[in-house]
Amino acid sequence: MSVTIDKQYELGKLIERYTGQNGVHVTSIPSLFLIRESIITEPISRVNEPSFCIIVQGEKEVMLGEEIFRYGSGNYIVASVDLPVTGQVIKASPDSPYLALKLEFTPSEILEAVSNTEIQTAKRKNPKRAMFISEVEPFLLDAVTRLAFLLDNPKHIPILAPLFKKEILYWILQGPHGEALEQMALEGSHASRIRNVIEHIINNYEKSFRIEDLAEIANMSAASFHRYFKEITAMSPIQFQKQLRLQEARRLLLAESSDVADVAFRVGYESQSQFSREYSRMFGFSPRADINRLKENRI
Repeated sequence: MSVTIDKQYELGKLIERYTGQNGVHVTSIPSLFLIRESIITEPISRVNEPSFCIIVQGEKEVMLGEEIFRYGSGNYIVASVDLPVTGQVIKASPDSPYLALKLEFTPSEILEAVSNTEIQTAKRKNPKRAMFISEVEPFLLDAVTRLAFLLDNPKHIPILAPLFKKEILYWILQGPHGEALEQMALEGSHASRIRNVIEHIINNYEKSFRIEDLAEIANMSAASFHRYFKEITAMSPIQFQKQLRLQEARRLLLAESSDVADVAFRVGYESQSQFSREYSRMFGFSPRADINRLKENRI
């Protein structure tokens, strides 16, 4: 146990050294990000890419649909497919900031981490939730620490970073929720077919669709598609699309100061009143009040 604590301490010191200020920080290692927050944050809604995130210090809550994932020091969270989520740092202070490390990955990288023989079982199993939390095991923490400390030796990154990343994925796959990760990488599995539909919705979120059309993309019956989609994402396809639309609307309003009616139309709403109702339900404020509040908090 003391070895695990020591490695978490080392990792925390490295994150502090390479961040220095609050926010998400890009590193010289492809797809690796370091995160620091010294205050409890506002809930932030965004599309979470397939990724692994380990918390070294502090706590965070992530909401997927109506499901809440809470995790802290010594835990990691995995999203195995693009998911619209709302996240909030709930434990952080200037003396003890929230510190985390995030590593993004692709389905092809998951496939490289395991042999074809090992993942064949996923094809026959029902899909699992595409987000899960687990306790970090010593072998996994060791691989994460070795990857992060390549930042101190950048000349070794091109050769060793891909190997350490593969090792990290391997240990996640060996963990209690490994099926939820491997199911997304196996072409032809129920989960991978749902992943294809998720990509279609994300690329066409502003367009209307019928469940039957999405089921056809997944090569499933409408009933089976709806059931599997909700099992994986914790949302119906309509709810999934709605979150995407509202997240993009908030981004547009904040970045461009556009007219509310214009933004509602751009993200796919035909009725401004419906847009305002659903926006208020998701973010707790009307579009105009929400944007004014966020801009004031920036000052």
